[in-house]
Amino acid sequence: MKRIIAAVFAITFALNVSAQEKKDFPYTFTVVKDNGSTETKDQCNTGTCWSFATASFIESEVMRMGKGEHNLSEMFNVRVTYPKKAETYVRYQGKAQFGPGSLSHDVINAIRDYGVVPESVYDGLHGDAKRHDHSEMDAMLEGMVKSVVEKNRGRISGDWDDAIGAVLDVYLGEIPEKFEYNGKSYTPKSLRDELGIVADDYVNLSSFTHHPFYGDFILEVPDNFSQGSFFNVPLDDMVGAVKAALNAGYTVAWDADVSEKGFSFTNGMAILPAEGVTKGQMFSEVVEEEKVTQESRQAGFDSFVTTDDHLMHLTGIAKDQNGKEYFIIKNSWGTGNSFDGHQYISMEYFKMKTISVMMHKSALSKDLAKKMK
Repeated sequence: MKRIIAAVFAITFALNVSAQEKKDFPYTFTVVKDNGSTETKDQCNTGTCWSFATASFIESEVMRMGKGEHNLSEMFNVRVTYPKKAETYVRYQGKAQFGPGSLSHDVINAIRDYGVVPESVYDGLHGDAKRHDHSEMDAMLEGMVKSVVEKNRGRISGDWDDAIGAVLDVYLGEIPEKFEYNGKSYTPKSLRDELGIVADDYVNLSSFTHHPFYGDFILEVPDNFSQGSFFNVPLDDMVGAVKAALNAGYTVAWDADVSEKGFSFTNGMAILPAEGVTKGQMFSEVVEEEKVTQESRQAGFDSFVTTDDHLMHLTGIAKDQNGKEYFIIKNSWGTGNSFDGHQYISMEYFKMKTISVMMHKSALSKDLAKKMK
């Protein structure tokens, strides 16, 4: 199945490059490594990139393990995670992040605690809706938890969390206890086990100098409501680990800043233009990029120039006509660009704007795995 997906992507890529060349697009890409992924999705009007990216990553993991192609529900992860965010907010008396955002490890936690469900069983669409729109649901849930904390100090009822669950059931649907899938009966946990997904097999890496290297730390970004731990490595080690994983046939979940002018979904690229490069030059000519160091990366994070914006799925490696390497990502913004929803991320952009990555622990080098114990 991986080979079929890769072949389809290669054909689509070739056709799209021709379309770009007609517009004098200055970049020509050659795919060096493509590990395959499932169909590109659209998170629509939701803040659930964390679930879309990580579900896509897990789908590729299942394919890599020889378990076939499966379309797993993103909204099941949202449904079981939102109550945990609500509880955290209330227990911290409103001094915690509450909203639709989370990180990749929250999907892994959901898989560990609850299992997985196919999209065909749980699509999370409200009523007869065809597209996801969580604006009303998010606002209602935020109002509820704020009301619990602010209006009921000293007399919080014991069933406020049931009200949160009821709202989620209305908007996303009730959690299925059992379901039929591919001619068999499953529970979410039994399907997880049959697909071979083991939560403890996945590790998070990051690279920041305000914590010691080769140790764990709690990543200080607002969406890390569950206080997930990340293993801190030097920048070159993080980049090398991702390249090695992709070259070995693994894919990687990627948390990054996408607010920069060099990140363009429409053009299917992300670059880190050097000082003096104008917006008009980008994507109309090949431009010089900023050279990223561990120090400049840290300065961007410390000054909030680099922020935790969006999660995506790294699926391969490509080179441009000048031999520069790029990571191939699968986004969750639909297929409305020239590369069927994929993008080509320059190494300098990746170095500067990566918040963290998640991969299977067997993708790590023996040396790095030993340091992680």
